Amino acid sequence: TVDESELLTVPDGWKEPAFTREDNPKGLLEESSFATLFPKYREAYLKECWPLIQKALGEHYVNATLDLIEGSMTVSTTKKTFDPYIIIRARDLIKLLARSVPFEQAVRILQDDVACDIIKIGSLVRKRDTFIKRRGRLLGPKGSTLKALELLTNCYIMVQGNTVSALGPFSGLKEVRKVVLDTMKNIHPIYNIKTLMIKRELSKDPELRSQSWERFLPKFKRKNLKKRKEPKKKNIKKEYTPFPPPQPESQIDKELASGEYFLKERQKKRKRVEEIKAKQADAVKKRQEERNKAFIPPKEKPVVKTKKASTEKKIDIEALKEKVKNAKKKKLGALPVEEVKLKMAADEKKKKKK
Repeated sequence: TVDESELLTVPDGWKEPAFTREDNPKGLLEESSFATLFPKYREAYLKECWPLIQKALGEHYVNATLDLIEGSMTVSTTKKTFDPYIIIRARDLIKLLARSVPFEQAVRILQDDVACDIIKIGSLVRKRDTFIKRRGRLLGPKGSTLKALELLTNCYIMVQGNTVSALGPFSGLKEVRKVVLDTMKNIHPIYNIKTLMIKRELSKDPELRSQSWERFLPKFKRKNLKKRKEPKKKNIKKEYTPFPPPQPESQIDKELASGEYFLKERQKKRKRVEEIKAKQADAVKKRQEERNKAFIPPKEKPVVKTKKASTEKKIDIEALKEKVKNAKKKKLGALPVEEVKLKMAADEKKKKKK
């Protein structure tokens, strides 16, 4: 009897056996080929490392040609090629080289446990300035955010132009794609990095492998931004009426209503002059009031008298009377009565002795 959970889980360190010539001794029936264009600035690098690329692909019996005139790379199978999937890996290799991935990293795609993912991010954001800002957020200050993501996912990540190239295990590529797409949706990568760090620690515990990790993972809530400020001037739409607005009165209609139309030219002129004089008089009056404001003294604040603290205390009258009596008995500069008596007694004794 074997536990079902053990059958469902993959043992640690298990690898799929490599595909050898014995699995396909007769080779491939048809020739397959893939080509990709590369930018002009990659020409010098590709020309320099092309012998290494040919050597790496030659081990798997795949031909590689570089066309500098057309600006393209082509890979194709030969009669000796026995692995049918190697041409797909060769296609990914030339794609990565065209996207500025160095040869040392790109050649890892030929291994069985390594895959690649080229994420297109150019069309995810409309505004160019916003796109550059979010792409920079993915890199982080001095590339620190990208380095942390590489360590957590065991993938090599290259941000170039409108694409992000990732190279590594399948589980890591899945996480990289999620982080990149979330960053382009204005979710900071630090939140995903925190989640990945917690998952990494939880995966070390064998007891938690078969359990749900939802209770351990942080839940980040989106904060609502401040409400949009209302404009000072609101355009209030008027109620729709099928009838047109009333026709405005003409100057003649206004004169007829006020009776000015029937006045003579001299009277009209006099009335106009009077109106002008009335306006001038109002203007002079206002100007004079403005000038007189400078001569009006400001209002002074009333002085508030502070109440002096009452210094009255209870006086002991009898004690004062005794002090006055003692003062009367004493003469200024004189000795007290007892001292005088003692002095007189001492003088009498001296006289008797003599």
